[in-house]
Amino acid sequence: MSTAPKPPFAPSVEGLPVVVVPCFNEERRIDASAFLNLAEAGVRLLFVDDGSTDGTRVLLEGLSLQSGEISVLELPRNMGKAEAVRRGLLRAVESGTEIVGFLDADLSTPGCELMRMIAILRERSDLVGVFGSRVARLGSHIRRSPVRHYSGRVFATFASLALGVPFYDTQCGAKVFRVNENFVAAIQLPFHSAWSFDVLLCKRLFEGSYEIPGMPTSSFLEMPLGEWTDVSGSKLNLSGSALAFWDVFVMGVARYASRRKKPSRGGLP
Repeated sequence: MSTAPKPPFAPSVEGLPVVVVPCFNEERRIDASAFLNLAEAGVRLLFVDDGSTDGTRVLLEGLSLQSGEISVLELPRNMGKAEAVRRGLLRAVESGTEIVGFLDADLSTPGCELMRMIAILRERSDLVGVFGSRVARLGSHIRRSPVRHYSGRVFATFASLALGVPFYDTQCGAKVFRVNENFVAAIQLPFHSAWSFDVLLCKRLFEGSYEIPGMPTSSFLEMPLGEWTDVSGSKLNLSGSALAFWDVFVMGVARYASRRKKPSRGGLP
């Protein structure tokens, strides 16, 4: 008699939020103690090992043994951050949780800020998503290099024009969502962009998928972070940045073209 294999991610019986953490060769940047503390704060962590070739997998497996709220999803090969996040979100949704999110492995957005985002989403039933926003202001501690800050502002401007939504910061790696049919539909297909998948995900949520209508922009909130640190070792290089800009430009052109073709009355949006 064969024994059924143990599921890699058990159902979220307690209803805890599930946060996906994509990892590719992050052995030197993962703060194990910080993630263990976060797992004790009331979330479940799903690390997605995106075909790492260093000691990341061993480190993650060690974390999963230390906490019942930490699980690891291993991808057979490197598939890129976008696909790692998407597959993690699909697995999280399958667990039955009501809230999912994703967070960068370097914890540039600290765990306390993630918990604040989750608290806002829980308190406000009108919201479907809460996004971290790196707004440098009095009383905040946003440590970001000038180059990344200004390039990020340019990218966010392009993304805002492409989506027709006044985003301040599309690329912050901390976002949480309430699971509904719109969100589930939005993550069914792979994202064609590795680095601007955040924008593509928002586009799908705003516009809707298949027979499911889109969500109003009032259902989403950008939360100014109180703390964010620019951690060295980012995988995003010059070519990746160029591709991200190009993807957003293409989205903008497609949106403009669709609006030009939109019937003045009686047609589908």
